[in-house]
Amino acid sequence: MDRLKIFTGRAHPQLAEEICSVLGVALGQSEIIKFANDNSFVRIKESVREADVFVVQPSCQPVNDGLMELLIMIDALKRASVRRLTAVTTYFPYGRSDKKDQPRISITARLVADLLQVAGVDRILALDLHSPQIQGFFSVPVDHLTAVPILAGYFAEKKLENLVVVAPDAGRAKMARQFARRLKASMAIIDKRRIGNQDNVVAEHVIGDIAGRVCLIVDDEISSGASLVAAAETVSRFGASKIYAAVTHPTLSGMAPQRILSSKIDELVVTNSVPVPEEKRNHKITVLSIARLVGEAIRCIHQGNSVSTVFEKE
Repeated sequence: MDRLKIFTGRAHPQLAEEICSVLGVALGQSEIIKFANDNSFVRIKESVREADVFVVQPSCQPVNDGLMELLIMIDALKRASVRRLTAVTTYFPYGRSDKKDQPRISITARLVADLLQVAGVDRILALDLHSPQIQGFFSVPVDHLTAVPILAGYFAEKKLENLVVVAPDAGRAKMARQFARRLKASMAIIDKRRIGNQDNVVAEHVIGDIAGRVCLIVDDEISSGASLVAAAETVSRFGASKIYAAVTHPTLSGMAPQRILSSKIDELVVTNSVPVPEEKRNHKITVLSIARLVGEAIRCIHQGNSVSTVFEKE
């Protein structure tokens, strides 16, 4: 482990420090500033020659600043003669822009993949990509982790009876199936339509039996909270006795915390894939750490072992 080094930008240094604690290594020293002309500057303050380097930098507000920091840091490290460089994007930038579903728009997730590769990244370590096919945008190896074992483990300890796992739309059916298998629960799917580019959704039907049962709604991301609250309203209307939610990426933009607080959701469980500041937390929101999951994955990559063993431990 002596040639393993962890660096971080300014997006989520707390997570990087937790990962370093898991691995028993010190966080790499760097300097990141902005000049008066708004240009970003990165300097690596220690030798990294022939080191196996991992840069922890999820997509957090301000997203564009964080992405540029990551690109500049990758370039600086490559020019400092690292042996291998892995970008740890626990929340991938522009992950929702993964296809051309409207005329004359960008497939921005592919653009980000190209930028990372041009900057010099050798490997990607990602967590619950919005669309798993984003892995195919890269010509370098991508290790795709999931927070399902962590989130499902939390609910397994609750020993909830008469539980049904609910996918908020057809796109999350695979994720819901993973939860249902781990929790030995049945599954249901909400028929949902999104209106335009706004966070306005219409949920009209539920495929599956949820009347009188405890519902666990699962999703990869909560931004404005509109989709999740609408899903909770739907399962409540169809007779759910209690409503929980499990989400990997809690961007919690705008009024999302207030929406959750006033919604029919009894508890929302999320991870720290992105920072969740105190002002965005309330008694309904529980935050679980992914540091051990990511740290063990980094250890496997560094030692040349299979990353799938991480999930076998969970």
